[in-house]
Amino acid sequence: MTEYPQRDIFFVSNSVDELGGVTSWSHQMARLFTENGHRVHVVGITEPAVVQELGELLYPTTTLYDVHPPRVGSARGLKGRLNVAERKLRAERAAGMREQAAKLTALFRAAHPGAVVIVTQVWAMEWVELADTTGLTVIGMSHESFGYCKKTSRFRRVQKHYKDVDRMLALTREDADRWIGQGMNNASFMPNPIPFMPGVPSPRTENVVVSVGRLHDQKGIDMLLDAWAEVVPRHPDWRLRIYGSGEDEDEEILKKQCTALGLDDSVDWMGRTSDVPSALRGGSVFVLPSRGEGFPLALMEAMAAALACAAFDCAPGVHEIIHDGEDGLLANLGNIGELARRLDTLLSDRTLRDTMGDAARTNIQRYTADEIVRKWENLFAFLER
Repeated sequence: MTEYPQRDIFFVSNSVDELGGVTSWSHQMARLFTENGHRVHVVGITEPAVVQELGELLYPTTTLYDVHPPRVGSARGLKGRLNVAERKLRAERAAGMREQAAKLTALFRAAHPGAVVIVTQVWAMEWVELADTTGLTVIGMSHESFGYCKKTSRFRRVQKHYKDVDRMLALTREDADRWIGQGMNNASFMPNPIPFMPGVPSPRTENVVVSVGRLHDQKGIDMLLDAWAEVVPRHPDWRLRIYGSGEDEDEEILKKQCTALGLDDSVDWMGRTSDVPSALRGGSVFVLPSRGEGFPLALMEAMAAALACAAFDCAPGVHEIIHDGEDGLLANLGNIGELARRLDTLLSDRTLRDTMGDAARTNIQRYTADEIVRKWENLFAFLER
């Protein structure tokens, strides 16, 4: 790897070991920066509800709170302002935030000149902005598309808490331009690197469609099941393997839907996996049915494994990763019949699957770890001027 000036780099997230793509990305980048000679520290605000196993780490981690900070209601309106219990809880939370932000200040003050703070989630930024970041470069990130973020409470919080950071990073140029259009003139973009580049691609010999993702509404598994109900009568020798877990209630609802659609004989619920490469090697097609994404790691992993992919075009990151018709097939978001037809096309034509899978493995290498680290290093140098 190219040598770069050594820095202290802090990743600050909601949690150190929360289940999800942001955590996986944070630790991938922390490892890459550590291997590049930087001093990395990963900080989480609180313990998560659902944990992912991280294995042995090459860098320290810190979690600020022993217990989750108090959740408070809205202070809007006369009722909110006069609610004594809520006012007390809000005051306790504010005092606790200042106390925990002081821990961040202590970490930051011990850093060498040129240190960088990368805030991966806007909730965590509420603590960072209470800390003393004098002399540090602060970068705030949104790991979801502009369109999906705009439908959530995070949209206003990004505008509020990231407006004064040195750089606010979206995942694509298209989303950065949309943030700039909202007055975020510090916005730019940084794509994700490929999580891994397997030495051996999938042989694509099994009649298996693979899905990898949390069993959560955002990931659209309910729409995938509806699409699969249209596909499987034409391809009864194919199976759908769904890797991932979620809240017990969510899993139960999805499995009841599967049974109601008569799909129990063609759908395998695989649960969480710590070996995504092996899961992908066991398939010939990958499907991404999400309602919202940023720059989906699972899609990049599947393409690196040489799987042809079908996906809802739910975000700029998706149609930037997939070249529709060349290395995968896109369907309009929410159009279940169209997604079913895309899957039918891939399942019906092995030559097409192989051609698209090979193209996917080649094309996705524009997001290699070395290339993305180089982009980060150039950004650090630019912001330090």
